[in-house]
Amino acid sequence: MDIHITTGDGVPPYLQIVNQIKYQVASGLLATGEELPPIRALALRLRVNPNTVARAYRELETAGVVLKRSTTGTYISDAGSPLARRERLRIVTERIDALIAEARQLGFETDEIEILLRQRDAALRPDAKE
Repeated sequence: MDIHITTGDGVPPYLQIVNQIKYQVASGLLATGEELPPIRALALRLRVNPNTVARAYRELETAGVVLKRSTTGTYISDAGSPLARRERLRIVTERIDALIAEARQLGFETDEIEILLRQRDAALRPDAKE
């Protein structure tokens, strides 16, 4: 699990942890049933207070992203799937919005963007013939 805490951007460290774990679940980097690092180990690695990691894990548990098993640890839950889909949709929507805005600035119409998108999709499929 790869998490980085940045300072000075105004986002609290616990929320950075929450957002990065949600992203990793949504993108498939963290799979259902995978164990998260113990609170103290992650806090030490990230150089944050263990309470910060504990708060992040509580937020993730409340959101249904993780399950806490009292003596064995914290695991990615099966319920991560709906969140994963919502998070993936959010990520793709943001990128599509940026693409549309840039394409419009370059003078492209929506139908031209759609045609180009379909062409690129066909070209990038594994079964596409070169």
